[in-house]
Amino acid sequence: MQVMSVNVARVREITFRGERHKTGIFKEPVPGPVAVNPLGLQGDRQCDLLNHGGEHKAVYGFALDHYGHWREVLDNPGLGPGAFGENLTVSGLDEETICLGDQVAIGSVLLEVSQPRVPCFKLGVALDDERAPALFTRHFHTGVYFRVLEEGELKRGDGAEVIYRHPAALSVHRLFRAFYDRDYPDRNSLLTAAMKLEVLAPEWQHKLRTRR
Repeated sequence: MQVMSVNVARVREITFRGERHKTGIFKEPVPGPVAVNPLGLQGDRQCDLLNHGGEHKAVYGFALDHYGHWREVLDNPGLGPGAFGENLTVSGLDEETICLGDQVAIGSVLLEVSQPRVPCFKLGVALDDERAPALFTRHFHTGVYFRVLEEGELKRGDGAEVIYRHPAALSVHRLFRAFYDRDYPDRNSLLTAAMKLEVLAPEWQHKLRTRR
């Protein structure tokens, strides 16, 4: 895996269905090394801190490899790094093989996979297509949220190496698919096992406990 772009955002105000909201979803690539601490990347801003940012959503990674699919589905050939609100656009990032609790070294930063991403309406605003959150959910390839185990710096071009594989081997894709696809094989047993993983972010543990 390799970091192809590092992206941050300033706060912007948007209008959605007649209501005004502040957001940090409009990420743009930045040159040079960027400092990373337990709450995220230097220069990056989140507004809705109940649903964005924090220890378990400090860094969001999205696969460069998914961009071709979305350029076609959304009929938007101009989609570029940061379009999905990701901090890191990473080649080779595969939700079907990267697992909760896996640790990834990038530059001098050490990250740990904490949860899948659940899109909100702001993704539709950012992509100028209200269908986007629903399409994104049904695609089941959501990108990866990380917590920061070791602070440091990273930059475009850095390799992203998985240096530790969690023994539970529960991939981000399998968890997200099992939660949203009621016909997914062994769904209940998988979600029950996921609930016991200490590395799974508290937000998702709560989602699993209260699912119907």
